[in-house]
Amino acid sequence: MDSSQAVWLLLVTAVVLANLPFIMSNRLFLVIKVAHKSIVVNFIEWLTYFGVTAIFAYLLEKKTMGHVASQEWEFYVTVFFMFMIFAFPGFIYRYNLTNFLKKNA
Repeated sequence: MDSSQAVWLLLVTAVVLANLPFIMSNRLFLVIKVAHKSIVVNFIEWLTYFGVTAIFAYLLEKKTMGHVASQEWEFYVTVFFMFMIFAFPGFIYRYNLTNFLKKNA
């Protein structure tokens, strides 16, 4: 796998994992069935998926490049907020669109 394929794989994985807690409102980590998840549980699940994505990115960079470049704190803050932006469609769907559709149904 070359580096451009690795970047696309990482971006697709990040977008899917960022939106997963908000779209799957009746499942916790895709395994445990729950009646209703609160916003706190959704954010804990989202942070866990952020960690999974970070580990996946680390392993992917190590496999593709052969080494992992050291980064400063600015890199990690940028990646965190980028993951937050990736989660925006799922958040809007879960907390705005579903309530709007229930009211108008």
